Amino acid sequence: MNTAKFVPLEGFEYRDPEQMIERSHAFFDLMKTRRTVRSFSDRPVPKEVIENAILTAGRAPSGANKQPWHFAVIADPSVKAIIRADAEEEEREFYGGKASDEWLKDVEPFATNANKDFLEIAPYLIAVFRENYSTDPVSGKRHNNYYVPESIGIACGFLLTALHQAGLVTLTHTPSPMGFLSEVCGRPINEKPVMLVVVGYPQEGVKVPVISKKSLKEITTWI
Repeated sequence: MNTAKFVPLEGFEYRDPEQMIERSHAFFDLMKTRRTVRSFSDRPVPKEVIENAILTAGRAPSGANKQPWHFAVIADPSVKAIIRADAEEEEREFYGGKASDEWLKDVEPFATNANKDFLEIAPYLIAVFRENYSTDPVSGKRHNNYYVPESIGIACGFLLTALHQAGLVTLTHTPSPMGFLSEVCGRPINEKPVMLVVVGYPQEGVKVPVISKKSLKEITTWI
């Protein structure tokens, strides 16, 4: 039986309640400014910022520490053009009859449509893949991964937060189906695309819709 090696916890620091409250307020104030953006600038973004954001995402907890994720970063304009063409084909079907009337009514206030020019304009696209199982590179033996959707969701949250903290804006794009991303990014059969994160600076003068978020009372139960 394999036993994990245990080491002392590092990096944790006890803080007094006042400090904790202050820090929690500061982080909330930062995250209140995070908004989904659909109009991007083509201004270059340092590659190291993207690398550090992905490293942050890779620190997310996962079932049995299997880390069932892969992040394919697309910066090549020709590949971004292919992704846009494939995504818009799926989106035309979505808006042209695949989506229910209720769904279309719900997204109508956000003025979305099948045109996805941001997929070519933004400097980076990050295709997030979930690894449903892993394969030993030597024996070829298949190994299970656990709590994959939950693990991927947490990692994506880390990723979006890291990119916002660094000073970038994002859009989570989920064309359905998105199997074309596996082929474009050359990912193996055991991986499936989850979302496409569009990353960059906002277009100058960009506007975002007026929205509200549920109150603490609406999203919390104290037991």
